[in-house]
Amino acid sequence: MATTNATITLASSDLLSNALSLSATKTLYKAGTTTGLDGLHYERLEVPTGDVYDLIDATALGANKANKVYVINKNTDPTRYIEVIIKDIIIGRLYAGDWMFIPLEAAAATQDVGVEAIGAAQEIEFALIHEGKTLVAS
Repeated sequence: MATTNATITLASSDLLSNALSLSATKTLYKAGTTTGLDGLHYERLEVPTGDVYDLIDATALGANKANKVYVINKNTDPTRYIEVIIKDIIIGRLYAGDWMFIPLEAAAATQDVGVEAIGAAQEIEFALIHEGKTLVAS
């Protein structure tokens, strides 16, 4: 069993009238269990402009699983960004150094995760941390 932890910390001394300090850590488990996720797909690549690049091709094999997706824009130009797209809907922009970590149902091809580079090609990293594939007996 693999042990994978995700941690986020938010801190600011001047966002609110008092200092802000939030932190959360979660061990990533297979759906409905205390068994750690044991699948990883990781890539670092350059996404060209002009087309949506599919990072993750969702299939029914991902249904009801504890899939997690991590994407980071490695670009250093603060005016450049990538749009993150799920099911033909732009869910947000990742500017230079921005990242996201989200759960993903991945139950059908209409739930593919894609990115589009805006303004110039963008270097990104992404990871799908998952339970592995369910094999159907023939």
